[in-house]
Amino acid sequence: MFTVGIITSSDKGYRGEREDKSGQVIEEIVSQNGFKVIKKVVLPDEKDLLEKEMINMCDNLNVNLLLTTGGTGFSKRDITPEATKSVIEREALGIVEAIRFYSLQITKRAMLSRATSGIRQNTLIINLPGSPKACKEALDFVLDDVKHGIEILLGEAKECARK
Repeated sequence: MFTVGIITSSDKGYRGEREDKSGQVIEEIVSQNGFKVIKKVVLPDEKDLLEKEMINMCDNLNVNLLLTTGGTGFSKRDITPEATKSVIEREALGIVEAIRFYSLQITKRAMLSRATSGIRQNTLIINLPGSPKACKEALDFVLDDVKHGIEILLGEAKECARK
């Protein structure tokens, strides 16, 4: 069973002014797909706090998958991709490119996403959109292949070629 950490980046959510529905949706979907959520937090849009928690989840909690939601748009406070880029060791951009491609079939505004994805040690980190609907759509589209990517990362699978 793969483990998951979830970080919601939201000033209003952190202050208790908005319910974290995206984090809840992510938790429900990954749990229904055989993942175990180890930790779920809501943090303000502060780069140093996001970096610190990402490092904690990767290095100390050793989650296999770290999913973030929020903070990927054009607002001056949206800094989740920058925090992610500062902690990853290797990029895995195909995941967010696939999500954007799929999302563009639903809304042209998907082109405004600055989300990124990458690997830190044995953890795959993926920035998801901030809306619950978009999180569900993205995870429904990529989660099966993400599982295989984690298997490759952990050395549990060797081949990506189809049989």
